Amino acid sequence: MDAISFGTDGWRATLDTFTDDRVRIVGQAVADYLRDEGFDDPVVIGYDARESSPGFADSLAEVMSGNGFDVILPERDCPTPVAAYTIVDRGASGALMLTASHNPPEYNGVKFIPSDGAPALPEVTERIEANLREPDLLPPEEHGTVSREDLVTVHADHARELVDADLSGVTVVYDAIHGSGRGVTDALLESAGVEVIRHRCEDDPTFGGAHPEPSPENLRELESLVREHDADLGVANDGDADRVAFVTPERGKLDENLFYAALYDYLLESDSGPAVRTVSTTFLIDRIAEAHGEEVFETPVGFKWVAQGMQEHDALVGGEESGGFSIRGHIREKDGVLMGLLGAAIASEEPFDARVDRLLDEHGDIVADKISVDCPDAEKERVLSDLERELPETVAGREIAKVVTLDGFKLLLDDGSWLLVRPSGTEPVLRVYAEASSEERIEALLDAGRDLVEPLV
Repeated sequence: MDAISFGTDGWRATLDTFTDDRVRIVGQAVADYLRDEGFDDPVVIGYDARESSPGFADSLAEVMSGNGFDVILPERDCPTPVAAYTIVDRGASGALMLTASHNPPEYNGVKFIPSDGAPALPEVTERIEANLREPDLLPPEEHGTVSREDLVTVHADHARELVDADLSGVTVVYDAIHGSGRGVTDALLESAGVEVIRHRCEDDPTFGGAHPEPSPENLRELESLVREHDADLGVANDGDADRVAFVTPERGKLDENLFYAALYDYLLESDSGPAVRTVSTTFLIDRIAEAHGEEVFETPVGFKWVAQGMQEHDALVGGEESGGFSIRGHIREKDGVLMGLLGAAIASEEPFDARVDRLLDEHGDIVADKISVDCPDAEKERVLSDLERELPETVAGREIAKVVTLDGFKLLLDDGSWLLVRPSGTEPVLRVYAEASSEERIEALLDAGRDLVEPLV
């Protein structure tokens, strides 16, 4: 049980640690938590496209049904947002999702999604961790039922209600990277009239030998296909399709910060409301909000905090620079399937590159980037404590105007640029983020951030 630890988004590990016995222990802990909270409605158990995921899902179904809960399984592997939407649609007690997201095939993971369909907050995952114990099943006559059902159609119908547009004439190249978005995101796009050209949409639990991560280096072929087919847009999902990435004809892979800006701008054409963004996400959102008389609320990194902020402020949209977004009227869970459709809708109204160019002309250029500095998990707290004592008065030649300590240390500089240092919640590294108005300035900031942090590790 000591090997089970819920990090930023559930427990994730390599398969030598992520074993069937330990998955069953997690299932029992969730069953105990739900029972303690008075939940007795069905539990959804979803799973991604990894070879090991269906078997782990069956084991969780045995434990949950053995604790008296009816269990709803999908007909096949499914995106995390589909499982999350099923909770709300079916009035379920919650969901367990087997996925290691963008990690390579030798990993797997499990996360618990509560009854509101939003990511679990630390007080929930801490209680689940405290409950870890060997399964203790009821007599067979008291077991719940286990059924396999179509979970995709209802989610797709809801997405089409949210994005009620005829997208005939839009051409999208869709890259599933062999993940759970295949046959889901592309089918949703086609249902709205989009001409879809598919790439890496075959079932392959090895993800074609790549990580199912929509990173720039992993989307080179998608960039080529967008140009080759004269497509309006390229869309890609990560392994469990909760995150999204876009490729435009001129820019290639679009910085997620710029997609967020385009998304908020598009939504404000027909609606109003504040935006929620993480501390590592662009100030361009703030500039767009100010131009429309709206507010922006900043959160720590992690979509659970974005979801909480969306609820507290009735936000129109919430997002993070790592590619996770959701909108008002939908579940407060990042949804790369819905965002694929919204991206196509944005492109149908105005070419993506033209919209982004216009926004940068109106609100000022932004360039954002990040690097990682190796740091053992056990040393992160000490390094941040040392950093607090070592903070300089200037960074890369500019004075520090303000220090934000919402998540690590965000240094706001007097020229409008910023530098952020925070610990990764999933890897033994410190993340160093920067935003400025030029590539040269970004390089100087990241170099300064590395020089600030590395001597302390």
